[in-house]
Amino acid sequence: MLCLGIDFGTSAIKLTIWDAGSNRSLVTVRYPEEEAPILSLQEGWAEQSPEDWWIYLQQALRKAHASGLYAPADIKAIGISYQMHGLVLLNKEGKCLRNSIIWCDSRAVTIGEQTQAALGSAYCLEHLLNLPGNFTASKLAWVQKHEPELFRQIQYVMLPGDYISYRLTGVATTTPAALSEGMFWDFSTNQLAEKLFQYHQWSPAWIPDIRSVFGNHGELTPIAAAALQLSVGIPVTYKAGDQMNNAWSLGVLHSGEVAASAGTSGVIYAVTDQVKSDPHGRINTFAHVNHSSEKINLGLLMCINGAGILNKWIRKLIGSNYSYEQMNYLAASVAPGADGLNFFPFGNGVERMLENKLVQAHLLHIDLNRHSQAHLFRAAQEGVAFAFRYGLDILHAMQVTTNLIKAGRANLFLSDVFTEAFVQVTQTPLELYDTDGSLGAARGAAKGVGCFPSDKAVFETDVPLKRIEPDHQVGRWDELYQNWQHELIKQINNS
Repeated sequence: MLCLGIDFGTSAIKLTIWDAGSNRSLVTVRYPEEEAPILSLQEGWAEQSPEDWWIYLQQALRKAHASGLYAPADIKAIGISYQMHGLVLLNKEGKCLRNSIIWCDSRAVTIGEQTQAALGSAYCLEHLLNLPGNFTASKLAWVQKHEPELFRQIQYVMLPGDYISYRLTGVATTTPAALSEGMFWDFSTNQLAEKLFQYHQWSPAWIPDIRSVFGNHGELTPIAAAALQLSVGIPVTYKAGDQMNNAWSLGVLHSGEVAASAGTSGVIYAVTDQVKSDPHGRINTFAHVNHSSEKINLGLLMCINGAGILNKWIRKLIGSNYSYEQMNYLAASVAPGADGLNFFPFGNGVERMLENKLVQAHLLHIDLNRHSQAHLFRAAQEGVAFAFRYGLDILHAMQVTTNLIKAGRANLFLSDVFTEAFVQVTQTPLELYDTDGSLGAARGAAKGVGCFPSDKAVFETDVPLKRIEPDHQVGRWDELYQNWQHELIKQINNS
């Protein structure tokens, strides 16, 4: 049986057609080839058009179909992975009321702080397991305050994956995992956060039908099937935020297991069966794909907004003559520490792990006589690795162990410079796997439609492509990190 996995992130939509019987990916495509635009009408704003996402999906499927490597009629289930924390608003006709306010948009920080003050930090941490911060609920409150005429037209409040699923099926659904990432879910009652809704005077009817991550979220409509050149009636049987899905794709499902990703943003995602929350809101707690009221499985998420997007910015600015592979090669020609050049990758909105401060990106200690493009390429990748270490230290302070981290061999984890810096500065073994978000979504679809009897059965044949061990000679790397951290603390105090 063939399954279609859809992974739509900030930069592009990626699709994989996967054969559940043979455990083979038949084709993987991406659209657009270059990074999708982010609309920033004001400083700190970030929006994308949901209609563009739908167009990208159609174009990606046309590319996949053109490969001739499968018969579209053989696709029997669809899984969706999506960029987390975005806000999509629909009217009663099912049309988008505005662009989506996406995950890295910073406009709602103050509103989140006001909500926290009104409800109380203790309530937020006990019930939401997070502070409201800049998440989807705060973005909805921003629309309520600043766009009241539009706000009065709301029929559905959705996360980005809910919207794509709705375009496919015409059925409005969501999940506890999605609602937890939006700050709409009360973990103590396992239902919508009633006190939050009452405070904002929101209608619970705006929330789509709540279903499990694995299960039927509707079936492909004739209109969608025609647009995508697929069969009518294919069920959507899996839907998860990109970081939850990344962990799923790596088989990270149980307490003590840890996943990482370094796409547009950088993330550590640790699964725990203990109810944990960070009183400072630097680490966020969400329902994992296999969480239920009967069995606690939560994901502790540490996010760096600027990871791959930093590499993209540098390439666009000064490295456009180089491919990312060539940039990695040049970075490897420079010794660790980039000859004193320090990069701080915090230029993509407010940073949760820096307590929602807008620190911005910084490049320090430039020597015009010594430093070259190669130094800049290396300093940027090391800066992201150092930011990972900073976040991991916060997780460790929460009594979270990270004895092994798993990641897909993709994005920054394609760079030997980055993986070396990541492993050595964190002193944690890293396993790299041949998987990504779209393959994870396809495998989720197979699980959701009943192809596998258990989670374990989905991943039992997976083996790592590579395992990188720390050399335990921490002196040089720890010195580099401590110098970097010292400069970061000064920037935080000045922000």
